[in-house]
Amino acid sequence: MYDELFSLPVYGLRRAEKEDVYSRFLRSLSAHHYNSCEAYRRVADIIGIDAPLPARIFKDFDLLSVDRKEIVKTIVSSGTSGRQSKVFLDHPTAARQTKALFKIVSDFIGTKRLPMLVIDSPSLLEDRAAFSARAAGIMGFSIFGRDITYALDRNMNLNINVVENFLNAHRGEKILLFGFTYIIWLHLCEALRREDKKLTIDGILIHGGGWKKLADLNIGNDRFKNEIKALIGVERVHSYYGMAEQTGSIFMECEYSHLHCSIFSDIVIHDPLNFAALEKGRGVIECDSLLPTSSPSHRLLTEDEGELLGADDCPCKRRGKYFAVYGRIKGAEMRGCGNTYERR
Repeated sequence: MYDELFSLPVYGLRRAEKEDVYSRFLRSLSAHHYNSCEAYRRVADIIGIDAPLPARIFKDFDLLSVDRKEIVKTIVSSGTSGRQSKVFLDHPTAARQTKALFKIVSDFIGTKRLPMLVIDSPSLLEDRAAFSARAAGIMGFSIFGRDITYALDRNMNLNINVVENFLNAHRGEKILLFGFTYIIWLHLCEALRREDKKLTIDGILIHGGGWKKLADLNIGNDRFKNEIKALIGVERVHSYYGMAEQTGSIFMECEYSHLHCSIFSDIVIHDPLNFAALEKGRGVIECDSLLPTSSPSHRLLTEDEGELLGADDCPCKRRGKYFAVYGRIKGAEMRGCGNTYERR
């Protein structure tokens, strides 16, 4: 099944072509999880096997579709209440996620490994068995980097000497920068402003998570990009949208600020009142992924508000659906991979 999926162009199928493939794969995945996970089967018997699970169910139950002894990694995502979502990965699922991430991101930055500056602290990676979503993101994107260097110390302070030495060592080279949106704003942008300092980096920044906190500060995507350009000189900035429960099948932002569904992922926008699928207008985002077989996280109802903007006609030439995310639904618990850190 997956040999066929990975042979397809990551953004090459039109919406109708993808839906034909996708519906077949999703039916197969749902049947697998229904037969392999008792907790999922009980829920599916109530809400229907084609209905998405509410994402917060992973805070209350350990959902596995394989024997626990096959689990090699656990991804943990925390909300402000302290309740943790836990997603269990076996080796095939983890390998599949890495392969999909490589295909998705390579479409934006190429396949050449670049000197990589991570806007975070290396202390995140100390527990290799139970990664936070932030740590999992860093490890995932590390496949695109070489000479991987961390810009922050253990206390989340900007280590400007380390950063400048890294930049000097790679003068004249394209730099890949990666981090979580709020961490970048708080610990890179604010630190540089305090020091009245600017950097000149020829590079590409990929970031995601933590938009809720920036929205509270009235900082939107355009302002974020403008500050990044003014403070460090980077003009190519791509955010991504994704979930700890569906690691690997992320939605990347193109050059026109649209989030795109790949062959590995899809979204459905639901009317919050009657749950109908919407082609126009804002609603609740359902995220689908064809990658997870170790845990039934293939169809999830998020607590995020979004809007389908179109399909097959984005100026970037990538086919399939593209969409926007507007933040958390009013009253929903704040959660997500970028919100596992609180300002000290």
